[in-house]
Amino acid sequence: MSRSLDLTGVPPDDPRLPRDPDTLAVWTDLNCSFAHLAVHRLHETRERLGLVDVVHLDHRAFPLELFNLSVNERPGVDSEISVVGALDPTAGWRLWQGPDWRYPVTMLPALEAVQAAKAQGWRASERLDRALRRAFWADSRCISMRHVILDIAAGTGALDVDALAARLDAGSARAAVLAQFEAARGDRVVCSPHVFLADGTNAANPGVNVHWVNGGFGEGFPVIDADDPSVYERLLLRAAELAGSGRTAVPAAGPGSG
Repeated sequence: MSRSLDLTGVPPDDPRLPRDPDTLAVWTDLNCSFAHLAVHRLHETRERLGLVDVVHLDHRAFPLELFNLSVNERPGVDSEISVVGALDPTAGWRLWQGPDWRYPVTMLPALEAVQAAKAQGWRASERLDRALRRAFWADSRCISMRHVILDIAAGTGALDVDALAARLDAGSARAAVLAQFEAARGDRVVCSPHVFLADGTNAANPGVNVHWVNGGFGEGFPVIDADDPSVYERLLLRAAELAGSGRTAVPAAGPGSG
């Protein structure tokens, strides 16, 4: 369910928040349909508003497999595709088309790659994150595999793949993923996706209210109760306002409101 946290009085160095006012901290897992929708909407709305060079996305790991001590079960993932995909088919969706034994059992290497890509700038990590999502959700690629991750990185045209491989092989990004996991525990980050701005404005599963019927994830299926994509415009314009771009936010979105 879409919700937000009351972060009134939270210090600016709270690890959930972005370090810079022109940045959104976007907490997600890659194997999460609602996160795929959210990231797609952030990119598309940012481009429509002309804010690509003004507002940046700092992708933070919300590794469901560490929270749940289990893989993100494929029956649950499959049950979401037609429901969440119908909210915006242009994000790129398809049921898994590969053999069962090529279905990703972990997202940690791909999450680490997105963190490692930050050494090459926000644009590099943003492009890799989005390409990994499309590779999994639309192209049925096993993004657990090192060679697949690097091939996807090469396809973006935005990364030095050798430098990315060196960071992955050194394992330097694993610490970042685990630190983000620790920062998110205890419902400090509600779910994947959860978006935070530097002033404490935040929205979990932005704009989408959902409930499950005939059982929970992996047993039943989701039903969308409400969908308000305009929340992305409010979040991005607020970030642009905080960055001093001169763009004025749509009224709403104070700390703790979504």
